[in-house]
Amino acid sequence: MRLNQRDRKILKLLSLDSRMPNADIAEQVGMSASACWRRIKAFEEEGVIERYSLVLDEEKVGLNFRAIVMVTLARYDPESGSKFEKAMAQSDLVVGCYATTGKEDYHMHVLCEDIKAYNDFLEKYLFKLGTVESVQTNVILRDVKRSGLGF
Repeated sequence: MRLNQRDRKILKLLSLDSRMPNADIAEQVGMSASACWRRIKAFEEEGVIERYSLVLDEEKVGLNFRAIVMVTLARYDPESGSKFEKAMAQSDLVVGCYATTGKEDYHMHVLCEDIKAYNDFLEKYLFKLGTVESVQTNVILRDVKRSGLGF
């Protein structure tokens, strides 16, 4: 689907607040509410909008430890990669996992209560997979930017 400037603006507004009333979106992009609603429905039907989600204040719900974790597998082959990916997909602490280029095989965004919970994740889950050679953890100190689209 090819997007025009108006489409991009609709999507940007929805990415900032997916509960924004249709009438408000329509007003901001300069179109009728019914035309805007039809366009949003087309985005959903075409799969441009995959789903709507919720953004929590992590500290208020007790998730005080956030990290970017770089993982290198001991041996990268389809079986090891598949085993690792399935395990990460099943972990509630891993909120994002990306196969990447470069020195590390994967970069993950991990979110949990505290450093003890993270250490338990490493020792009792990640290292027990038998596929991990090394892990480097970068603790997230604060958010600089946490939203937006590539346009």
